[in-house]
Amino acid sequence: MDYQPPPFFKRGPAPLAQLSFYAALSLALIFIDSRFQTLEILRQGVSLITHPIQRVVQKPVEMLQNAAGYLSGMDSLREQNSRLERTHVENATTLLRAQHLEAENERLRQLLEVKESKKAQGRVAQLLYTVRDPYSRRIVVDKGQQDNIVPGQPVVDEKGVIGQVTRVFPYVSEVTLITDKDQVVPVQILRNGLRSVVFGVGNGRLELRFLPNNADVEKGDLIVTSGLDGIFLPGLAVARVVSVERDASYSFARIHCEPLAGVENFGLVMVLDPREPLDLPGELTEKASKSKPADGRGKAAARNERPRKE
Repeated sequence: MDYQPPPFFKRGPAPLAQLSFYAALSLALIFIDSRFQTLEILRQGVSLITHPIQRVVQKPVEMLQNAAGYLSGMDSLREQNSRLERTHVENATTLLRAQHLEAENERLRQLLEVKESKKAQGRVAQLLYTVRDPYSRRIVVDKGQQDNIVPGQPVVDEKGVIGQVTRVFPYVSEVTLITDKDQVVPVQILRNGLRSVVFGVGNGRLELRFLPNNADVEKGDLIVTSGLDGIFLPGLAVARVVSVERDASYSFARIHCEPLAGVENFGLVMVLDPREPLDLPGELTEKASKSKPADGRGKAAARNERPRKE
């Protein structure tokens, strides 16, 4: 009697033959799709079917993320609101005091007949390049004689003093930074008005020199221009004291400062207009002119000299 296995256990083609067939079919489909784009409609259909499923699967994760973001956002907004309220109150107090001080200063000017300080004016310049000299700190800007730039004009940015124009060409100018070893700026300490001179060190730092060991200088003091040189306007921010070294074996303290302006990382600067010469009284001008020989009188004295009244 013949025995035949059930259809379920019937053996089909060999596994190797099936692998070869499906591999050849896959390669053929890839080639046809790459050449004729025949499966693009099929891919779009599959994507259309699977997109709702993907959205449903991603929905719980999105809900958890949104809930966490909402809670953290509420805490952040609450903290920011309280901080803004405190800042508003502090600024309101400061504004009231500033308005009061401004009105008081105006009254004092009127009483003392003091002229109002002139506002700083100048021209905005673009940094072109730095001078390739390892022993100096100089830059070149795109303003020159065509823009009425003259040597000696101060150069600043939004934070403080950058340097000073030292050489002018027809279309560009060379600016020596305050960190250069040959650059010197008369300054004063804003906290107590102590006057001094700041020197460039050459490594991006500044140094206050010729101050005694007992000078009232502290770490963190703000240094501004004094205006005694007749070049820089008084009150321009220059540097901040970073360290004070006092040694009994030396007469002067070593005071290291850090420039406030971006002397090493700037793009736009402002070249301030030259300061106008002081209008000296006639008596001082006459004394200054008489103190010099007749054949060596300076042009400045001759300009400022006024005729004597009969």
